[in-house]
Amino acid sequence: MPELRKDPIIGRWVIISTERGMRPTDFTMMEEKKKGGFCPFCPGNEGATPPEILCYRENSTKPNTPGWSLRVVANKFPALRVEGELNREGEGVYDRMNGIGAHEVIIESPYHSDTLSTISVKNFEDLLWAFRDRMIDLRKDARLKYVLIFKNQGESAGASLEHTHSQLIALPIVPKRVTEELEGAKAYYSYKERCIFCDIIRQETKQGSRVISENQDFIVIAPFAPRSPFETWILPKRHSCAFDDGQKHEFENLARIFSDTLKRLDKVLSTPPYNFILHTAPFSNGCGDSYHWHFEIVPKLVKIAGFEWGSGFYINPTPPEESARFMREVKL
Repeated sequence: MPELRKDPIIGRWVIISTERGMRPTDFTMMEEKKKGGFCPFCPGNEGATPPEILCYRENSTKPNTPGWSLRVVANKFPALRVEGELNREGEGVYDRMNGIGAHEVIIESPYHSDTLSTISVKNFEDLLWAFRDRMIDLRKDARLKYVLIFKNQGESAGASLEHTHSQLIALPIVPKRVTEELEGAKAYYSYKERCIFCDIIRQETKQGSRVISENQDFIVIAPFAPRSPFETWILPKRHSCAFDDGQKHEFENLARIFSDTLKRLDKVLSTPPYNFILHTAPFSNGCGDSYHWHFEIVPKLVKIAGFEWGSGFYINPTPPEESARFMREVKL
């Protein structure tokens, strides 16, 4: 059973994932993995994954068989397990609990060569609905407090399989990084009685130098203080704290602008590895007026080294105004 252990100094929780137990030799640096070979995510190999939790497929096809356009399955090597009780306990100054949660994989396309920048806008919209459907379902579990949805694109960004997929991890606690963002937004709201993200949207729209694109419902910007070159945020123009409250026309426009943004990144940076993370409100939190859900896309272009680990500072060699200009002006 995985464990959650709390750092008693800064309050950060760590997952000790016994399901992924590794020996010292497992950490030896290896050459880049060869591409090709057997892929458990390709059609016809459904038996190589756990049974599907959610699937969008042709009406005449049976579960766990080909004929699907998107599948959600449990991660075969989960960081957390859904079965069991939390069993919180103390050990002197330390706190721990069982690693209860959910770890799921969203297989975004049946085609092995697809990426999120090449699938159709309709398929991209289906992916967003899958995120929403799984979040709504996991809300029903009283043990769970937060769902983190993320994508690792490319081996250097953490992807272990090249077939395009994203992941979902539902947690019994709200992560420290999320809590810090929530508290920062709440402090701003307490002082000004306005949402900090709404104010950012207004200011960036007025200035224009860091705006990459926008449509009726969303704006894409290079943030003022990016941690990495070409870090990019996608924010809804309508204030909302929870992604799963999105409306149909919003998901349609989000799919269009998200797809366009990834195409721009591919064009400017020659198909870079990247991570994206959905920032959304916890399941039960009174942050409706102060918080604003959004996506953050972080290309994997620089290495995080000793200074960053020791200080929490990030060194970014590319001003956001410049990266926004490159992204804005690229010819698709």
